Amino acid sequence: MIEVSHLTRQFGRTTAVSNVSFSIQSSEVVGLLGPNGAGKTTIMRMLSGFLEPTTGSVTVNGENLGQNAYSIQRQLGYLPENLPIYPEMMVADYMDYVATIKGIEKAERSRAIREALISTEMTHHALDTIGKLSRGQKQRVGVAQAVLGRPRFLILDEPTNGLDPHQTEQMRSLIGQLSRRATIILSTHIMQEVEAVCDRVLILRNGQLALDQPLENLHSSGHMLLRTDRTGDDLNILLNRLPQLVSVQHSLTEDGICEYHLQLREGADIDTAAGNISQCVLQSGARLYQLENQSRHLDDVFREVIDDGH
Repeated sequence: MIEVSHLTRQFGRTTAVSNVSFSIQSSEVVGLLGPNGAGKTTIMRMLSGFLEPTTGSVTVNGENLGQNAYSIQRQLGYLPENLPIYPEMMVADYMDYVATIKGIEKAERSRAIREALISTEMTHHALDTIGKLSRGQKQRVGVAQAVLGRPRFLILDEPTNGLDPHQTEQMRSLIGQLSRRATIILSTHIMQEVEAVCDRVLILRNGQLALDQPLENLHSSGHMLLRTDRTGDDLNILLNRLPQLVSVQHSLTEDGICEYHLQLREGADIDTAAGNISQCVLQSGARLYQLENQSRHLDDVFREVIDDGH
């Protein structure tokens, strides 16, 4: 478990991160989002122990990062956006170098390196010089070094950068596998990646935490669309009596279908509401053509949160 408490980081007179607090449970995959300059990279560097906070603290499984940095970093896998890999080294030699830095015992290194290369489909490039690899292959070397040694805590900054669609799908699958044994923080500009692999979303705005919500909660707009063959006072009265609804608005389409836009009360159970709405339609004698929960895309949520700051 990771506890971030009142984290602030200043660079001179500039405050990059301001009073940010959140917690992440074991094996949770959390998406860290925000526009450029929002403080994402600064937070990731503080979480990894490579940058000290001006104020605030980070605790990992009960250990304070500031006091036990080396111990925690041995459990950490970190993929920065721009990984400092050495172009003149072979992939295998580079992985051995990283394994040494991570403190992996010599007897365990070969197994750990092989496992990391297999998981990223880089075994056939183990003896290739890094400088001769494609951009996507270099990215996979970066991911391989991050997952080396089965870390319990992973920070991945733009992990699919430079990957083709097949490699991107493979990366999603790998993150899913890793989440069974590791807590993962994923930062990306690609909302589809977050939708595909994350349990929760944190959105930063101007160095502050603007949103912290489970992904499934963000998908719900609180609206339902009902389409019937006709409108009438009976159906309106029945719908307005439902405790799950706050408002009922209807309109007639050009082809004569009546559309009801239903606003759910906060905390209302969608399945219960849907059942009751269906009963209202039947009682009114109308025909039920369509009833659906209108979901939101993460892109829409992101724009709403960022625009609220302007």
